[in-house]
Amino acid sequence: MIMIMEQAIHSFLRWLETEKGYSPHTVNGYGRDLQEFSDTLAADLDVLDLEAVHIRRFVAGLHGRNSAATVGRKLSALRTFFKFLLREKRIANDPVSSISGPKVGKYIPIFLTVDEVFGLLDAPSRKDRFMLRDRAILEFLYSTGMRVAELVSRDILNLDFETEMLRVRGKGNKERLVPVGRPALEAVRAWLPLRETLITDRARRGRETEESKKALFLNGQGSRLTSRSVERLVKAYGERAGIPQIVTPHALRHSFATHLLEMGADLRSVQELLGHASLSTTQRYTHLTLDHLTEVYDKAHPYAK
Repeated sequence: MIMIMEQAIHSFLRWLETEKGYSPHTVNGYGRDLQEFSDTLAADLDVLDLEAVHIRRFVAGLHGRNSAATVGRKLSALRTFFKFLLREKRIANDPVSSISGPKVGKYIPIFLTVDEVFGLLDAPSRKDRFMLRDRAILEFLYSTGMRVAELVSRDILNLDFETEMLRVRGKGNKERLVPVGRPALEAVRAWLPLRETLITDRARRGRETEESKKALFLNGQGSRLTSRSVERLVKAYGERAGIPQIVTPHALRHSFATHLLEMGADLRSVQELLGHASLSTTQRYTHLTLDHLTEVYDKAHPYAK
């Protein structure tokens, strides 16, 4: 049975969403990369007729206008796509198996110093309409190391004030329990009265409130806050705190992991807290602690004196 690329992509994206539990953002990313590849092919080409030459031609066209990391990401999307088709017996051979990706420099995550984090947490002030909410968001990101998508998808019932634990649903729809620091819990408690006011105001305007009643963090209209909104407010407070680099929610996630390792946390525990499927993903943070380890050595080792 003939299956053209458009049909194959649709089937693959539905599998990512329903079977793998990937977020809409991730599914859309795969869709864009695969559509870009599909646009280089004949519209009626059967996926059975796809060969390595089609992949090489596509990858060659990416060089010069994309970074090595971007080319690698698009090639990775194709690998996952063709593995899916192979598993579904839509193709007999994997046309990507013989193609190697570009060499990408080792990625060192950007993180903040402890002093910079404290400055960021203190940045929201009384002149800010949503000072209490924003302070709770910043405290939560640093206290838990959550991804921004995980933060905005949290419901109030996911947070247990008694056990000081938060239930997080991460990549691949996997759940994990993350401890929440007391400053973050206190910040959330301070935000809750304003949250209730926003829900009440939304109801008075005749707008739907069921989703608002569930969401932990809301915008000025009383609806669930978006990832983009959180990214904007984190960046703005970073600038206000005088931090020279652009501050993102992911930088706070990196800071969370780095500071834990610097204080002696073991790598496996940090992996669990971050929700990494592979320990190798967590190991990149060890590069960030070399300066700290050197400092400890210089202070403690007899031969360093």
